Amino acid sequence: MTSVFQTVPVGPAAAVADAVDELAAFAVTVHYETLPAAVRDRLALMLTDLWGVATAGGKTPEMQALVAAWQGGPGPSPVFGTHFFTNAETAAFLNAVAACELELDEGNKHAQGHPAVHVVFAAMAAVQLAPHPVSGADFLTAVAAGYEVAARFGRALNRNPLWHTHGHWGATGAACAAALIRGLPADRVAAAIDAAAGLVQAAPWSMVLDGHFTRNLWAAGANLAGLNAVRLSAAGLVGNNGAASATLGTLVGTLDPVELTRGLGRDWLLIEGYAKMHSSCSYTHGAVDLALELRSEPVDPEQIMEVKVLTHSLAAPLFATTATNRLSAMFSFPFVVANALLQGEVSPASMEPNGPNFDAARRLASKVTVAASPEFDVVLPAERRTRLEIRYADGSVDAAEAPNPRGDVDYYPLDRSGIRTKLSGLIGAEPARRLDRAVHGLADGPDAAASLNNLTELIRMEGQEL
Repeated sequence: MTSVFQTVPVGPAAAVADAVDELAAFAVTVHYETLPAAVRDRLALMLTDLWGVATAGGKTPEMQALVAAWQGGPGPSPVFGTHFFTNAETAAFLNAVAACELELDEGNKHAQGHPAVHVVFAAMAAVQLAPHPVSGADFLTAVAAGYEVAARFGRALNRNPLWHTHGHWGATGAACAAALIRGLPADRVAAAIDAAAGLVQAAPWSMVLDGHFTRNLWAAGANLAGLNAVRLSAAGLVGNNGAASATLGTLVGTLDPVELTRGLGRDWLLIEGYAKMHSSCSYTHGAVDLALELRSEPVDPEQIMEVKVLTHSLAAPLFATTATNRLSAMFSFPFVVANALLQGEVSPASMEPNGPNFDAARRLASKVTVAASPEFDVVLPAERRTRLEIRYADGSVDAAEAPNPRGDVDYYPLDRSGIRTKLSGLIGAEPARRLDRAVHGLADGPDAAASLNNLTELIRMEGQEL
């Protein structure tokens, strides 16, 4: 089908359109059986991690309140961490919100953000909306291709620093995954990717730092943008006009079309993803690791005179922020470091605003200063280097440095056992085991919708709300 709105792109739009055509042509040729083993293995780890984190996020008081107020229509699709079933689009939206809630969802340093949370829930909804059964292998293939498209847009984008990483480039991967599940041909997949790039959201860092819950809906909006872009493409109402050059490449920042296809089919960005060990922005994780390494127990905050952190400039928006609620706390670099020193962890429980040590961490945060090092910027994105120094009242100093946070693909990455251990602490050992087994059996299932709709029953959390 040719779009009645198709135009001939010129200038920068033409280069972007050509790159999108190449991405789509690649995506429709991907098959699960021919995916590299490393991609299949990483895909299973990513999904296990994401769905477990979404389950924990769904149990927070914030998500419970949101689900109760949502007024979603009935349907068979589950919302993780809740007893709520609804239609596919509402479930995709709320599940993406839940996955963002605790700042524990996977990320990709080469993509400068979180491709999985933008892509996976759109793919789930597409499976649940499909008029015919979609196999588990086809679902996994669509997720892998969609992740790759999203991550490449993230890599190609030189983002205006006022923009947060959610709600814009990730929608392209959501559209790709949903279009593949719908069975669209390459030209319509390209049109869907292009249309998704025209549905970007305003995502200012300032709202994140203020603790505005709107931020948690941006990645969810990208999933819906992807689904809607596929509908536009299937209707023949859009073509591949290089829209990303006007949105991502002008409004959000600048876009390098060469980076969209460099190494395509050979260098999979999916295998470069990292797993998050701490319930805070990933930019803080290197410092958290070092704080836990240097921490003496018990901690007497009165004996700590000063804490200095040196890191990369990507984290600059977080340097001088304060904590007022869970969201702002997770994005306050001084608070996160202080919390790690006081509590010996940065977990959902330790970041609870009504917890016993929240105010104490805010007081200690006043002694934490964070700065960017030009030398550390030079090694980005391969390294997110951090140095931490603690000065005590007795004049002694402890210091340490690390090239990346733990959980990074290049620095103590989490394997299957590590993901199970992480999720056992969040949702319970038995739910984590069942989730792991279900994900690793997805490829053999003939009906992905049935498997996905059964996930919440398999991984019903042990215990009460977080």
